[in-house]
Amino acid sequence: MRTLCEEVGESDTGKEFTFKGWVMHYRDHGGLIFIDLRDYSGILQIVFDENIDKESFIVAKKLKNEYVVSVTGTVRKRPEGTANPALKTGGIELLAKSLQILNACETLPFQIDEESEVNEFTRLKYRYLDLRSKRLKDNLIFRSKFTHLIREFLNAKGFFDIETPFLTKSTPEGSRDFLVPSRLNHGHFFALPQSPQLFKQILMVSGFERYYQIVRCFRDEDLRADRQPEFTQLDMEMSFVETEDVISVTEELFASLFNKLLGIELERPFKVLDYDEAMDKYGSDKPDTRFGLVINNLTDIFAGSQLNVFKDNIQKGGAVKAVCLPDGSNLLSRKDIDELLNTVKDFGAKGLAWTKVGESGILEGGISKFISDDERNKTVSRLAAKNGDIIFYQSDSKKIAENVLGRLRLHLAKKYNLIPEGRFDILWVVNFPLFEYSEEEKKIVAVHHPFTSPAKKDLDRLEKDPLSVKSDSYDLVLNGEEIGGGSIRIHDSKLQGKIFEILSISPEDAKLKFGFLLDALSFGAPPHGGIAFGVDRILMLLRNENSIRDVIAFPKTQKAYCPLTDAPSSIKDVQLKELGIKLRETPGKNIKSE
Repeated sequence: MRTLCEEVGESDTGKEFTFKGWVMHYRDHGGLIFIDLRDYSGILQIVFDENIDKESFIVAKKLKNEYVVSVTGTVRKRPEGTANPALKTGGIELLAKSLQILNACETLPFQIDEESEVNEFTRLKYRYLDLRSKRLKDNLIFRSKFTHLIREFLNAKGFFDIETPFLTKSTPEGSRDFLVPSRLNHGHFFALPQSPQLFKQILMVSGFERYYQIVRCFRDEDLRADRQPEFTQLDMEMSFVETEDVISVTEELFASLFNKLLGIELERPFKVLDYDEAMDKYGSDKPDTRFGLVINNLTDIFAGSQLNVFKDNIQKGGAVKAVCLPDGSNLLSRKDIDELLNTVKDFGAKGLAWTKVGESGILEGGISKFISDDERNKTVSRLAAKNGDIIFYQSDSKKIAENVLGRLRLHLAKKYNLIPEGRFDILWVVNFPLFEYSEEEKKIVAVHHPFTSPAKKDLDRLEKDPLSVKSDSYDLVLNGEEIGGGSIRIHDSKLQGKIFEILSISPEDAKLKFGFLLDALSFGAPPHGGIAFGVDRILMLLRNENSIRDVIAFPKTQKAYCPLTDAPSSIKDVQLKELGIKLRETPGKNIKSE
């Protein structure tokens, strides 16, 4: 019935074809009318010549942008000097012999073919129009190829694609659940899954050994550019494996994806950073290693400092750490440095100390007058600082100093274009702590989730010094974004009981929240482990987008609202009555205008 725009080329000159699609551009040159016809494959220029086919020319006079048409004609080469090298079909055009208007189009709320300044709410309200744009269309086609290649790879490796329930039990996994009331069981609720974590472990107990799923997950959390209330995850789990096995399969998968989709050969094995080293050098457990600005520890150098804020902090067990901005004197004015003080306060800092590096390593400005010659020489040497560089210092607890400088290095790198374009740095972060102390909850909590296995070498310290215990876990980081995380799981019910005890989860609570998993673990559970990847976040990075909303067909706004469908929305009283629910308050105003 039709040929796609990009299925023809110069070798088809003189042949007749029928094309169907949308009018992208319309140009009336008197006796000639030109349109750019767009379908999902690409664009083809169509020519209507009054002298060759008057009937189709008259119909073409009625065309407007985004009309849906069917055109039959003959392929010919474009006249010399009129070729468009930006198009795959830029050397040819179709001389029309017949034209049929299949559907008209109302006045557009915004121009589809231009990256015009259209607010995101309008783009999402008319998402079906926005998705006609080349950028978003290409993003979704890329996404389709991405998931196809994942399935192709994992199926060949003996993995089984198994679906898990969407209507399940509410369990504590770090974020709020989306709850679904049960009509048949008044007062009871399903929860939409934040991840298939418990079910994939049960599948290992069931003996499937290699499972995967490209699955929708749901978290009722505050949104930002890389978060959505519903998102897609690549979930993998394997039995009889250790960390090295999971890492090996993952690296092979990503090497294949990068090669086939981007033509990039990833160097294997991927870089591996210990968690402690990542925090020490980059102030983050998802370090961006595409640029320098590595954090250095200067605590030993300033232990006897005459600067009280340094000395007193060190005596209390704190740290002095610093980053060196190359050629900072030419990049930052004094006003810029002063503005950084407000920036780091937003990061949780009390202040920001600095010095410039002059000739022969002399420190100038800022706190330079409080730094001795010995401290200066050691600082300049450790940071490999050169004339014109600026050194920024943080004196606080080790955790705060690393966090502040970690965020500062990212701020400086983005503001002063220190990150190379088109570069992908992929690495593993391993040896995470198993637990951390929550000041908010006043108790020990799991860093990942309560089913993460402790490192075997640390088992003897589990009860005596739990905060020193490392986990058998691993995160995959791409360009400073965590794109995946996993662990070897606890398969021994006794060890799982000890972990619950440390987390202040009573046997009764454990049975109530995780009873079905605990029961399963008692029936011959194999050693197993796995990993899960944020598909939307990976695609955002590979497509060089700033928001995951631009790689998702129908995303929500930052208020978790869908302008296209006007969801969420109020429901009728009769529906609430069927569910056995009565609202305590009148539903609030819809946030469509926000």
